[in-house]
Amino acid sequence: MPMWSPPPPPPSQLQLRPTPPPPYFHRRRRRLSPVSASQDPLTAFSRVLWGRALPPSQLVLAVRHGWTSAWKLLMRQLAPSYPATGAFTRTPSRFPAVVGTPSARLHLYVGLPCPWAHRALLVRALLGLERRLPLSIAVPGEDGTWSFTTNSPDALYGKRRLREVYAERRGGFEGRASVPMLWDAERREVVCNESIEIAKFLCGLADADGAGGLDLWPPELRQDIDRWYAFTYPSVNNGVYRCGFAQSQEAYDAAADELFGALDKLEDQLCGSRYLCGDKLTLADVCLFTTLIRFDLVYSSLFRCTRRKLVEYPSLHAYTRDIYQMPKVAETCNMGAIMDGYFGALFPLNPGGIKPLVPASCDREALLEPHGREALSSAAAAAAGNGRQPEATSAS
Repeated sequence: MPMWSPPPPPPSQLQLRPTPPPPYFHRRRRRLSPVSASQDPLTAFSRVLWGRALPPSQLVLAVRHGWTSAWKLLMRQLAPSYPATGAFTRTPSRFPAVVGTPSARLHLYVGLPCPWAHRALLVRALLGLERRLPLSIAVPGEDGTWSFTTNSPDALYGKRRLREVYAERRGGFEGRASVPMLWDAERREVVCNESIEIAKFLCGLADADGAGGLDLWPPELRQDIDRWYAFTYPSVNNGVYRCGFAQSQEAYDAAADELFGALDKLEDQLCGSRYLCGDKLTLADVCLFTTLIRFDLVYSSLFRCTRRKLVEYPSLHAYTRDIYQMPKVAETCNMGAIMDGYFGALFPLNPGGIKPLVPASCDREALLEPHGREALSSAAAAAAGNGRQPEATSAS
């Protein structure tokens, strides 16, 4: 006889087992679980699209093409180049020379990251013109233009941008508002915005005021100073920019070869001469120094000037320390502002805005180490007399 079994429960009491979700749901849930903990929307979006795998090759190629096109567009505005070669060509200064006799009410505009503006700032300090020549310091804005802040204001007009100061001149202004810029406050006019001409003008201004002291532009050395400047400007001062702003491999290779060839010649000259023109500091040294002090700090990495660091040139590095240790010079070298200006403002070269560590050779303690170049002063005149000045090279 079969065993009795209770009747089945009513449908309402049935415990239905849930239907297992499709495998896709499991995969998506596993992807979403780390996303929920993420606070970065971009990371969350990418995890939803392709998990932890690399982005699809089509997306990589599309982004690469888009970024390259945008980079070229930005570089054409930031650093114009020859279309056929991709070699950087510097835009000529709009006010390249001092014309006539300015008024006595002059004002100097500079930017601390800029090596060209540093020349004028350094000459002003070395010649003791701080009281004679008021100063305003512009800083790089987010859009790359020179601007003023509450901590670094326009001391003359209270403008927000340097371009607005340029626009105060009669007839207005169109073009790049660059530093350094020497301004005539009485006539409301740009006196000059070419660094070497401003430096020469300040030397004459110091002579007229009877400041005494250093003579950075002595008549008997002007020919030698001009020859050295004609050598260092295209190959070194502008040479680092030709490396950093090159828009083709061929343009970079040519600029880098010329740069390091020039540094080798300078190293040879400075082995036996304390300064470029003998035992006296001149404008030739000022113009070279403002590039050398930035070399290991920014040019070596950001501008790809990588063959050798300045610290690997014993004479050039000691020469840089020699000038740095002169009275008032170190106060014009703001390493933090230089790092911010290059790594923060030059977006096409450093889109992430990440600043590297300051090299040990650029620390203040390292720059204050003894340079031992005093012994070369007596030998410098003999070295210069033996014809060791270089032949002037044409600017590129």
